[in-house]
Amino acid sequence: MNEKNKIQILIIDLGSQYTQIIRRSLRYLGFYSIILPPEKSLEWIKVNKPKGIILSGGSSSVYDIDAPKIPKEIVNLNIPILGICYGMQWLAYINDKDTIEVKKEGKSYGPVQINFSFKNKSKLFEKLKENINAWSSHGDSVKKAPKDFIIIATSQDGKVIEAIECEEKKLWAVQFHPEVEETQDENIILNNFVIGICNCEKDYSRKDVIEEIRKNTKIELGNDIAIIGVSGGVDSTTLAAILAPALGNKLKAFFIDTGGMRKGEIEKIKNIAQKANLNLEIIEKYKNKFINKIGMVIDAEAKRATFRTIYGEVFHEVAKSYGATYMIQGTLATDLIESGSGGKSVLIKTHHNVDLDLGLKEIMPLSDYFKFEIRELANEFGLDELVSKRQPFPGPGLYLRIIGVPVTAELLEMVREADAEVTEILEKYGLYNKISQTVVALLGTKTVGVKGDGRVYGYSFVVRTVETTDFMTVKGFYLPKEVCEEIISTLSRHSEIVRVFFDFTPKPPATTEFE
Repeated sequence: MNEKNKIQILIIDLGSQYTQIIRRSLRYLGFYSIILPPEKSLEWIKVNKPKGIILSGGSSSVYDIDAPKIPKEIVNLNIPILGICYGMQWLAYINDKDTIEVKKEGKSYGPVQINFSFKNKSKLFEKLKENINAWSSHGDSVKKAPKDFIIIATSQDGKVIEAIECEEKKLWAVQFHPEVEETQDENIILNNFVIGICNCEKDYSRKDVIEEIRKNTKIELGNDIAIIGVSGGVDSTTLAAILAPALGNKLKAFFIDTGGMRKGEIEKIKNIAQKANLNLEIIEKYKNKFINKIGMVIDAEAKRATFRTIYGEVFHEVAKSYGATYMIQGTLATDLIESGSGGKSVLIKTHHNVDLDLGLKEIMPLSDYFKFEIRELANEFGLDELVSKRQPFPGPGLYLRIIGVPVTAELLEMVREADAEVTEILEKYGLYNKISQTVVALLGTKTVGVKGDGRVYGYSFVVRTVETTDFMTVKGFYLPKEVCEEIISTLSRHSEIVRVFFDFTPKPPATTEFE
């Protein structure tokens, strides 16, 4: 972004898991934006005078004592406002407190069909069909339009209000989430808001991102030395490739063999490092420590916390050997959101590379970005085959794919082999590159089976395949019957595997990984 250009769109974070996705969607459309908490928003607005404001969703009720305190003055500044989910409820509530219907039990998650067939179609919905499928994720709802507002979208044959507007006051609001890919509007709603309503001019280009990351990291690092742990995955490898030419000998890249890697992973990582012109050190001496320590716990959060502790110890030792005072992390927006560090969002699960306290200063150049954006950057370095097309793999690796029993070297090897076999089958049928992520996990509860006319008591495996763009929401990738049958046949040949399940549950309610 040109430094002379002011940021045109302010996103006020009200605690939604999807707040960063709003920002990502705006980047996709060609616009920079900034995310701020409500308490800092008014002062920023008065100084920077944005062209538009977006109020995110959130998990609170407008009636909660600790609900986000949005400055009411923002509605009187003659700046267009788009309220999403909680943002819509707040706009209705401040105009008429009796408009909100509190849902006492549970929340509404999932698809909803939105109808826009009104005589005077809103500017917000121009170029849209009369009906689209959208994503709903809320508790409370707006039961009637407040004074001076009109209803511009409904669902359930007009029974449920899905959008309202007061064009005179420049206020628009939707109950569903236009920012997520499950809302099938092709980003038209957000585009209508920023261009058609706010008159914004495009100011974001992917070509600027690499130079911006390099420049900002060099400024933050100064004359100090930094370390970067390269996992071989998309994020850390692409970041190392971006920074290595700019930082030179001030950046020390290394890979830790944790014992939880996929089959043939280390060789692949060496090839990737060579392709990316990285001088990468392979560190193997901590493998048994990871296996032994993580094998002492079963609970998913305890497992992640143990991995995080050992990971931090290794980082600290490596940093000391290099004389580094900084650590650079390939942490994405998704990691920050799920770990509860992304604005006001709640904790979903602990991430090994978020909020580490190692006495090292952290730099996270990718913390505003999502997976598909990093894949695009990887292509700029010719890493498309080795990195950008690889499916994501969690930092703790196969440790998270042994569920309900203590991790052992033997179980890790069983899961490693099963993962490789499933991957081979998916590649054989031309499905691997169509799937965003494949999870092959061992379920710790043993069940009875029959093999060779004899009774066996063995493990069950579950194969989970999903598709997504940003990993904040996912939907199941349903495998054809013949693929499922071959996976079952292949995995059940193992002497200790007696059952194979398939999981296509969307997110939400499930997360991508089981742990």
